[in-house]
Amino acid sequence: MPVFGLQDLISLVISAFIILPVVIFLRELGYVITSAVFGVVNPRLTIGSGPRVFKFWIFDVRRYYHLYSWFSYDDLKRKGKFVYVLIYAGPILINLVPALVLNALIANDVITEYVTFWNRFLFYQFYYVLFDVVPMKTINGMPNNGMVIYEMLRYGKRVDYNTDPFIPSTTEVEEEYQEEMEEIEEQIEEMEEATEEMNEADDGQEVRRDSKEDEEDRKERKMGGMENS
Repeated sequence: MPVFGLQDLISLVISAFIILPVVIFLRELGYVITSAVFGVVNPRLTIGSGPRVFKFWIFDVRRYYHLYSWFSYDDLKRKGKFVYVLIYAGPILINLVPALVLNALIANDVITEYVTFWNRFLFYQFYYVLFDVVPMKTINGMPNNGMVIYEMLRYGKRVDYNTDPFIPSTTEVEEEYQEEMEEIEEQIEEMEEATEEMNEADDGQEVRRDSKEDEEDRKERKMGGMENS
């Protein structure tokens, strides 16, 4: 009996392409809801990465894998220590509260179908809650939500060792996106120009080769005529 079978592969695909994206989307939606309460200016929820597929309302959908999502905004109309604490707590609460409700429904046999699916959904919800709640730095050196909340409550500022905002500005995100797209277009144009030059060089070589072959044919015909005479 295989250790990793077809059923495991199906479960992995469901987790990677359905459960994880939904849990991450819910997490980012927590920023959207809590910031909206405090008068967010120019909010945006970017889903995926790479070139833009379409932009509708606050949603910016990109071409490449939808697992990567993030929230951005330019400003808040109402500001303060607890405003920021609630904004960063939003992603935690929006996964924690439904997870606790779902867990209670499963434990009390209210949900009896697709229990494996819902258990896996619960796992990833609690997974993200855990790594959001416990104060720590992420792999890129930035603080997670728990660290931001801790620093805000203790020192009264977002982070005392980092001047960059944890949530980026939508305007800056858009500017960076446009710059990236311009660089990609320039690279494509350079590649097309290089390809055209190579094709022209190949055509030139082909013409010279044909001319040389024609000249050799003429010489052979001339030599043949001289021999016949």
